[in-house]
Formats: sequence, C-alpha cells, structure tokens
Amino acid sequence: MSVKAKYQGVLNLGEQLGIKNGDVSEEGGILKIKGEANTPYEKNLLWDKIKELGGESPSDVKANITVSDDSVYHRHTVKGGESLSKIAKHYYGDAMKYKEIFAANTGILKNPDVIHPDQELVIPNL
Repeated sequence: MSVKAKYQGVLNLGEQLGIKNGDVSEEGGILKIKGEANTPYEKNLLWDKIKELGGESPSDVKANITVSDDSVYHRHTVKGGESLSKIAKHYYGDAMKYKEIFAANTGILKNPDVIHPDQELVIPNL
C-alpha cells in the first residue's frame, strides 16, 4: 500500500473541509501534505485523522497545515434540534462550556436557551 493510499482519508477530509492551497506529494516513502484550514477546529480534525491512520507519532507523513482565521476556534451553523450545550459538548467535550459560546455570541443571542437553525455562531478559543 502506498503512503498516499494509507492517508487517503486525510486527503478526502481535506476536500470536504475545503482546505485552501492544498498540495500533496510523496517523496521517499513520506507523504507531504500542505494546506490552509479555515479554523483551528478544522486543523485539529485533520491532525486527528492523521493520527487515527498513522498512529500518535507517524513517521511517514509530514503535514504543514496553517489556519486562515485563528481569531475563533470555529464558526458553527446551527441545525434544528441543537442547543448551546450540545454544541459545546461537540467542540469542547464539555456541555457546561455553553456559557462561553453564549458570551461570544451576545450580539445575536439574547437567551442561552433560544437558538435558531441557520444562525452562525462563533465558537471561541478557550
């Protein structure tokens, strides 16, 4: 199996996320991946996928992933049935961090218990 085939899941994820300025090359059994993620969250998703496929410290891949907007952790578009605590659990692993999401979005949210589909929320860096 080629190194590129081994990490195809990372390349697919990069396409799904719309990674900009992407470049992939294979040299001497090492896959070199370069690109620009929109947010730190997307960069973390790519690194998690690399570790899932190659182990905690893969020696057959070198990735240079930059971030175009590191002023926020991510921007989230609300879907039906979501709550701030559910969103906080997804991004931070802790539902109680909903307070930080609410505080970062007081310009569009007046009550942490009321959010609507299609609202774009800032997920702050913690």
